[in-house]
Amino acid sequence: MEELDDLTERQFSDKALSDFKLIDEATSGNEKAYAELMRRYRKSVYHTLLKMVHNTDDAEDLTIEAFAKAFRNLPKFKKEYTFSTWLFRIATNNCIDFIRKKRLETLSINTSYNNDNGENLNLDIRDEDLDPQESAIRVQKIELIRNIVTQLPPKYQKLVQLRYFEELSYDEIANALDAPLGTVKAQLHRARELLLELVRERKDII
Repeated sequence: MEELDDLTERQFSDKALSDFKLIDEATSGNEKAYAELMRRYRKSVYHTLLKMVHNTDDAEDLTIEAFAKAFRNLPKFKKEYTFSTWLFRIATNNCIDFIRKKRLETLSINTSYNNDNGENLNLDIRDEDLDPQESAIRVQKIELIRNIVTQLPPKYQKLVQLRYFEELSYDEIANALDAPLGTVKAQLHRARELLLELVRERKDII
């Protein structure tokens, strides 16, 4: 109660205080709290990322990745900022990494959004190149992800392999598997949900 009173004195909005409560519940093992946090912010995260990548499929994938990273780091979250501010920074930094990998040249990094208090904030987006140590860490994490993918059912393993490791488009995957495009999208959506659950259980992935 004392902690909640202290947070209230910092003039956080009711929604931000509600988020803090959900975070406490989620880190205590309440799966419904994770789902509620995603429900609250999935659309706004998606639309922010869509403005950056201009591709609906990529924006959807990046949205799932953002929540996976945020949920993995939820025990480290400090109630000095709103959850939405923290989440959007994770999402946009991850998107910057994705864009660099794709070598897109059309990005505007002057990305902003309105937080829970109605304030317009510029996001603190990382802009430095990876140094050798960071590159090595990234390689290690890719290997960890590959190991996690092997825990998926075989049909989902194949889809994830084609989409994320071979970087095929949805249409290309549908052609490769001789499957309807709608089926491919639906199964990839389910594969991402399963990956999110598996990633959340790991202690060694950020």
